Amino acid sequence: MTIEAIAARFNELAQQEKWFEIHDELFAEHVRSIDPPNSPYMGYAEGKANVRRKGEEFVEKIEIVHSTYTTQPVIGGNHFAVGRGMDLTVKEFGRVKIDEIMLYEVKDGQIILEQFFY
Repeated sequence: MTIEAIAARFNELAQQEKWFEIHDELFAEHVRSIDPPNSPYMGYAEGKANVRRKGEEFVEKIEIVHSTYTTQPVIGGNHFAVGRGMDLTVKEFGRVKIDEIMLYEVKDGQIILEQFFY
């Protein structure tokens, strides 16, 4: 799969809020997931099962989804990025608004890195 095809499929699923389908379909077994240092929400995970668990743990904390959006991907070399906004009520944090850049690295037709900047 080319990076263009991966970014297009990612976008198709992201617009439907199908994040675990993105994980199952597009992530490599050795994928890494990195949040900003000292993030109050999440941290680092490595390996497909651990990255999925990281996502599931975050979803379990969400009490109310007020709004979300994901921008169209921008491709550069073997990376693509999207903007993501979430207005959520989260256990332990209350209502939070997160505006972030989500960066993905692709190698051999799979996503090998997701990194979040917020």
